[in-house]
Amino acid sequence: MAAGIRTPHPYYPQDLVLDHYVPNTNTVFHTLVYVSIGFLTILVLTILLGYPRRNSTLEPLSEKFAFFWFILCANLHLGFEGYYGIYHATLAGDNSPVAQVWKEYAISDSRYLTSDSFVRVVEAITTLAWGPLSVLCAWSLYHNRPSRHIAQLMLALAHIYGCTLYYCTSIFEGSPHGDPHPYYNYLYFWFFNSFWLLVPVYLLWESVSVLLKAVEAGEKDKSKRKKLQ
Repeated sequence: MAAGIRTPHPYYPQDLVLDHYVPNTNTVFHTLVYVSIGFLTILVLTILLGYPRRNSTLEPLSEKFAFFWFILCANLHLGFEGYYGIYHATLAGDNSPVAQVWKEYAISDSRYLTSDSFVRVVEAITTLAWGPLSVLCAWSLYHNRPSRHIAQLMLALAHIYGCTLYYCTSIFEGSPHGDPHPYYNYLYFWFFNSFWLLVPVYLLWESVSVLLKAVEAGEKDKSKRKKLQ
């Protein structure tokens, strides 16, 4: 490549140097189709896993949704984000199906193509800690273990904290890493990530409510035993 000539790319800031970048071979439509197929595959997997327990712990719709959420998080954290953790340095020049999804999303946040230290650390923690914890949450819910709400509380707090940091670091830096077009800014950056803020808030509230009731019941039982002594 001639000196001073940079490889053109669609990412922000526009003076970002990504000389190993190669354009996606899939169209945006095809990339979104692949994402939809992956989402539906996880949904079907959740239904198949939950079917034997349809008349027990997974009967309420809220529990079925929570089970799906944990399976979804496990697959995304261990698979999709795990891929980023391994190939972050070469992602811009990678045209595997998973890499092309990352490259499409990176139009809204180019930090994923520059091995940004914050993103790398967050994704490493997400893959190594929150991925296995998502599996534990799904297993605990499936088997109706009391530990379910402790694990769920931890995972919800982790997601809320991580998503808040993700948003805030970009905002405080002036959001220089994303295409300002509403499609990329509002749909990719804000909407897609908001699920890892809103759903965990609900799960956090649910677990706190259950644990508070358990503590209250324990205190009442302790008081009754003292009166009988």
